[in-house]
Amino acid sequence: MGTSDEEIDRLLGKLTPRARALLLNGATTWRTRAEAAVGLRELVMSDGPAGVRGEAWDERSTSLLLPSASALAATWDEALVEDLGGLLAAEARRKGVDVLLAPTLNLHRSPLGGRHFECLSEDPELTGRIGAALVRGIQAHGVAATAKHYVANDSETDRLTVDVRLGERALREVYLAPFEAAVTAGVRLVMAGYNAVNGTTMTANALLTDPLKREWGFDGVVVSDWGAVRGTTDTARAGLDLAMPGPDGPWGEALARAVAEGAVPEPAVDDKARRLLRLAAWLGALGGRDASRSPVPGGPADSPGVDGAAGPDPWPGAEGRTDRGPGPAHGAESSAPGPRRAGDGRALARRAVAAGAVLLANRDVLPLDPERLGTVAVIGAHAARTRIQGGGSAGVFPQDEVSVLDGIRAELRGRARVVHVPGPRPDGPAPPLDPDTCTDPRSGLPGVLLRMLDADGRELYAERRRGGRLLEPRLVPGAHTVEIRARLCPRTGGSWSLGVAGFGRMSLTRDGRTLLEGDFPPSTDDPAVVHVNPPARYATADLTAGRDTLLVARRELAPGTGRATVLVAAPPAPDVTASLAEAARAAGAADAAVVVVGTTEHGESEGYDRTGLALGATQDALVRAVAAANPRTVAVVNSGGPVELPWREQAGAVLLAWFPGQEGGGGLADVLFGHAEPGGRLPTTWPAVLADAPVTRTRPDGGRLDYDEGLHLGHRGWLRHHRTPAYWFGHGLGYTTWRYEELTVPPATRAGDDLTVRVRVRNTGARAGREVVQVYLARPASALDRPARWLAGYAAVRARPGETVTATVRVPARALRHWSVAEHAWRTEAGPCLVLAGRSAGDVPLAAEVEVVPAASA
Repeated sequence: MGTSDEEIDRLLGKLTPRARALLLNGATTWRTRAEAAVGLRELVMSDGPAGVRGEAWDERSTSLLLPSASALAATWDEALVEDLGGLLAAEARRKGVDVLLAPTLNLHRSPLGGRHFECLSEDPELTGRIGAALVRGIQAHGVAATAKHYVANDSETDRLTVDVRLGERALREVYLAPFEAAVTAGVRLVMAGYNAVNGTTMTANALLTDPLKREWGFDGVVVSDWGAVRGTTDTARAGLDLAMPGPDGPWGEALARAVAEGAVPEPAVDDKARRLLRLAAWLGALGGRDASRSPVPGGPADSPGVDGAAGPDPWPGAEGRTDRGPGPAHGAESSAPGPRRAGDGRALARRAVAAGAVLLANRDVLPLDPERLGTVAVIGAHAARTRIQGGGSAGVFPQDEVSVLDGIRAELRGRARVVHVPGPRPDGPAPPLDPDTCTDPRSGLPGVLLRMLDADGRELYAERRRGGRLLEPRLVPGAHTVEIRARLCPRTGGSWSLGVAGFGRMSLTRDGRTLLEGDFPPSTDDPAVVHVNPPARYATADLTAGRDTLLVARRELAPGTGRATVLVAAPPAPDVTASLAEAARAAGAADAAVVVVGTTEHGESEGYDRTGLALGATQDALVRAVAAANPRTVAVVNSGGPVELPWREQAGAVLLAWFPGQEGGGGLADVLFGHAEPGGRLPTTWPAVLADAPVTRTRPDGGRLDYDEGLHLGHRGWLRHHRTPAYWFGHGLGYTTWRYEELTVPPATRAGDDLTVRVRVRNTGARAGREVVQVYLARPASALDRPARWLAGYAAVRARPGETVTATVRVPARALRHWSVAEHAWRTEAGPCLVLAGRSAGDVPLAAEVEVVPAASA
């Protein structure tokens, strides 16, 4: 980490122009090139931000899974997020990873954004502060963080080609602001997105130079999103430094030729290579000082990042699950180098669940008192199989999965009876086979048999795998067909949905009889769809309970179709009316009911945006039926972003769990039974119905997506249009109550100076608690287009019952400035400024005025 710029230049001088150019292209899917002449080893990269997957999509290589990024932002707790960043760094080091592709700093512009769970919030200030905390936590332990996806990559529809059009003020004040915060925090990499901004694709966009490198002074590496580089000279002349993945692509030998021919200036390539060497030096990967940072022994041997067998596809990727239920973390974290061991890591992950859980409503139901409970009804499919992460490249295979049902059972074991009723099945596709429902026909053990066949159907290799979702079967010479065999053991008879997911020529047989067969070419080249969530093709079959049946899925390998092959199965759906009646009976006979509803596997994912916010008629009916049967009903919402809650006034309490990670059930039980206060505050405004939201459009028109709202996204848009959401940005209840008593600001503040705001609050409840005091600014007399008010700062305070505390909130000078389009510079408008303080963007009971004076004035 101590290598000087002079030493970097000396090493650079040992390389030919061609060697320098070749350094700037990936060596494999997840690794950069090594260069023996300067003692440079490969740098290993991995997706994040909720967990560190490593180089392979393999359920046998598990990872500690944290709550989703939206849940981390909901904590409004930078110290905790910094600790969680340290936990990710420990995981990275355990897996031999140098560079973590996190945090995601794109904004929740529209509630329909499919990747909300992986982003932080709708607000640039909150996103910047939480993102910077994650960067500091990761990099404090020698792992490089990556701020992504630069910039305005805020939706998934046509994300590879969409041209986002937005004004200079909105770009500077809103969308670039979180990235500037990450650069200020010292982030080592910035990832250029797939999209274009104002007519130019991001990997060739001038924004990579200004403001990123020149104005902000970013001296790290600008890496492309995987497969985002489409041309050679335009991207090489821009601020892009590293093209991933490799070894194929528009850079590599093509870039070396362009330099030799003078189409790309040598100094431009030198600067890129210098940045890469500087990163390697910081990581200890330069000059032979670090022999290797390779994965711990015992990991899978078939990592495509190691053997480089990704073929012509941009990158392989996936998201997966292991068995449900509590139990030991299967693995190796306890021996990992880094700041934490396994027990500490799981405890911190569990604490993060409670810290980010948002109590949206509470009618004297929570916390539940275990001593006063005889029976608790836990209802819903999501209760037994809580969705712990979203879909896409950020997915990992967790060390464990603690469902809400698991957490409640563990809490009440020996104290109260817990009854589980699944209720109606949520809408959604059939899930992959799991080891609870199938066995490998060769060994008889739980799981499936994966075989790789040659063109004549001869077996090249075979192995037992835990489930039917196989995204990276190992490529071997002569590989032609992926085959998955499973003996399905149906517990329910009737008409089952059976299917196979993937692209290309596929077939599915049952007991030797063909159920489906055909050629299914990819409808998109989006890597998240091709490699992670390919669509399934279905057939139906009548199965008998208790009678095994042999399923065989085959998929031929072909260029551009990936390797992902998924065998799925779903039993006949139970009768909705009968399921609702059963749930209502169980709730009515219990002392309290916890009903869990949420989005499904294909409802929130990278690769596509949502089409609506409804959870579906059956899930909404389930909550209504349970709440009508028992007024002490807690509705737990299991989603990564906003959903419609039409029953929110009927439930006794509404608790937002987000995608809570592997320790979700334990952390939520801590909240439900009062061991921890729900610490979360909404990082995004939640509409009552989609039509109320001021910004919803994610679909481009003629390839363009216009950000017509300008500065007014999120709560700013709601305020501008005088609309009232279901829950405001910043909203969240605890287990006590607060009174806002006094707001103190100086009479004047000088342009360019930070402003100190003091807010006195009193805990008026019967329990100690934490309050997030939020400060907003407004300039009603401004000559400029301004939001009605905008978040300028926040601070958390804790107090005992009856105690008064004062929150000191630093409002940074940037909160008062605006971008002058005419001057292409930051300016601060003089005049009166309204300072408001409260509990959310819609609840600001205190106000005071401060005069902003020019910097030259006293």
